[in-house]
Amino acid sequence: RDFTINAIACDEDTGALVDPYGGVRDLEQRVLRHVGPAFVEDPLRVLRAARFMARFAPLGFSVAPETMALMREVAASGELDALVPERVWQELRKALVSERPSAFLRTLHDAHALGPILPELEALYGVPQRAEFHPEVDTGIHQEMVSDMAARLAPGDDLVGFAALTHDLGKGLTPPEEWPRHIMHEQRGIKPLKALCARLKIPTEHQQLAEAVCREHLNVHRIDELRDATVLELLGRCDALRRPERVARIALCCEADKRGRLGFEDADYPQGETLKRLHQAALSVQARDLDTTHLKGPAIGEALAKARVKAIAAAR
Repeated sequence: RDFTINAIACDEDTGALVDPYGGVRDLEQRVLRHVGPAFVEDPLRVLRAARFMARFAPLGFSVAPETMALMREVAASGELDALVPERVWQELRKALVSERPSAFLRTLHDAHALGPILPELEALYGVPQRAEFHPEVDTGIHQEMVSDMAARLAPGDDLVGFAALTHDLGKGLTPPEEWPRHIMHEQRGIKPLKALCARLKIPTEHQQLAEAVCREHLNVHRIDELRDATVLELLGRCDALRRPERVARIALCCEADKRGRLGFEDADYPQGETLKRLHQAALSVQARDLDTTHLKGPAIGEALAKARVKAIAAAR
């Protein structure tokens, strides 16, 4: 076992606890502590420690200082580079469906391990945002808050968790002279997102949703200002007319973004319901419902688009 709290056994005959490493004491004091110096021999243990914190931080647990020191030693050694991508994704995926994914990110960040493992996420720490929109200012903190909000809004849904986590990667590429503004960050974020997904072999479904949220979250925030035809184009870019189940998740991710800010945790997000309503309106119009007797080829698609735009307008 890697940690003292996992190295406790029970004698079947007497019921007595066998606790060679002081795990009971650490449970009582809510401390995550490594069992021994062999901890540094497997870099995966750094990820496991962070994932355990995502699970136990809500109970008041913290990483023992000497364990954090060993995690930093592993990070400095370069051994994290040897981690198998699929195992990194496996641990990240488990963290995303934990109660507090932010503790996973924060633990790795504090251990200087987030950069070697997930550089696209580490790049967000220390990047300022406009305080009038983001009272938490630091984009890394916003990233943590959004991840926790996604876990709250969509418990157990790692699709929402991953898309919410990666929606602002573009802010890590904003030239410092442009701070605290991040114009076009939604387009800029696609490249690092693709790189992360390729490196960790992220499932296609997760990547497609994440790209849609990264690219469109600002449009969803201002959906009431968009023209009806622009809403239809947005739905098309998200492939929402062929994949209707995607829209509810996009709405949840955008809500997590809006509420994952200091002081906005309990804010309303009517844009999510608007997106779903306008999507249903567009979806209610199918080519078979139209009189296409005298239409051919592209003209049928144009007629369908016009009818859907009209349906969206009526659903406002």
